[in-house]
Amino acid sequence: MLSVVAIVLASYVVLRLVWPLRLSWPVRSALAVLVYGLALHHRIVARFAGSMASPELPKLVIATLGTGFIALLLTAVFVLVLDAVTLLARVLRRRGALARLRAPGPRPAAAALALLLALYGTWQAMAVPKVRQVEIAIDGLPAAFEGYRVLQLTDIHASRLLTGDWVADVVALSNAQQPDLVVITGDLVDGSVEARADDVRPLAGLRAPDGVVAITGNHEYYAQYRAWMDAFRALGMQVLENTHLGIARGDAVLTIAGVTDPVAERYGLPGPDLDAALAGAPPQAPVILLDHRPVAAPEAASRGVALQLSGHTHGGHITGMHRLVARANGGFVSGLYRVAGMQLYVSNGAGLWPGFATRIGVPSEITVLTLRRAPG
Repeated sequence: MLSVVAIVLASYVVLRLVWPLRLSWPVRSALAVLVYGLALHHRIVARFAGSMASPELPKLVIATLGTGFIALLLTAVFVLVLDAVTLLARVLRRRGALARLRAPGPRPAAAALALLLALYGTWQAMAVPKVRQVEIAIDGLPAAFEGYRVLQLTDIHASRLLTGDWVADVVALSNAQQPDLVVITGDLVDGSVEARADDVRPLAGLRAPDGVVAITGNHEYYAQYRAWMDAFRALGMQVLENTHLGIARGDAVLTIAGVTDPVAERYGLPGPDLDAALAGAPPQAPVILLDHRPVAAPEAASRGVALQLSGHTHGGHITGMHRLVARANGGFVSGLYRVAGMQLYVSNGAGLWPGFATRIGVPSEITVLTLRRAPG
């Protein structure tokens, strides 16, 4: 689907921007080939250097291709807006405005602006995330858990773009927050265990008194799922696959439950099963559910879950585009939501998939959630 959309937008850019340029036809033809190459670079890379989920190319090459791809998409949007304004000027018979809009400069200028924004977006995508502090009031939270600090990491996407050095910085910043518990809500890696061994190794350094708990995202299934589960456990994580654990403070208990990702069923593996995840959990204990995708939050709310932590959306990547991402995820994209009495927190994520590595107005984050007892 991404390639189809990209080809349509690339064709629009070629017809409305590239071909009208006052350049020789060989130069325009070369530019057209470049535009279509950027539109299809995911497929080309998957054919010759890894896969769409995990391009095995040098960081600079991935960043360059990603910047070009985002610049192409933004250029198409900007040119479309210019064409719409041009049509409106024509309908309203604004000859002065129409002449300026039809001049040679506006569309190349739009492409230049798109490139600048794409460069900024790539830089932001590769930045070490900042810490975001969130307080969550939970009904029935035992007094022993007042002020309990849960650090959420999600969508780390360790890859040839976000390498071991970047992961080590994320781990160091996470440890500096001194959380009681670290939870990782999926999409830790892109690529095979062998390819990412050095990139994920710093995750073994995550520290919290109650340990590190992780669940799977969709990207764990794209390469060696079972091998990755063993690798995560070897790094000191407790991986929840449709199960739960209890954290005790004296007689008080907090339940941490985790489900798998729906994409598991494509690979003949167990899909998310909330009944199994909650089976045997103490009925009086508040439940924090780890679910990579936020879309099933209403079901979790109906089961009495107090707080769901999710990722997957990357916050929508680009301001404006986040509305489309929200529609594909049940209306949830970033931040704190109330869902039928349950609270849902959707993190923007620490990293992102290298195939769409941009953040424009949607910063990455490491989230520290401090639990509070709800009044009354």
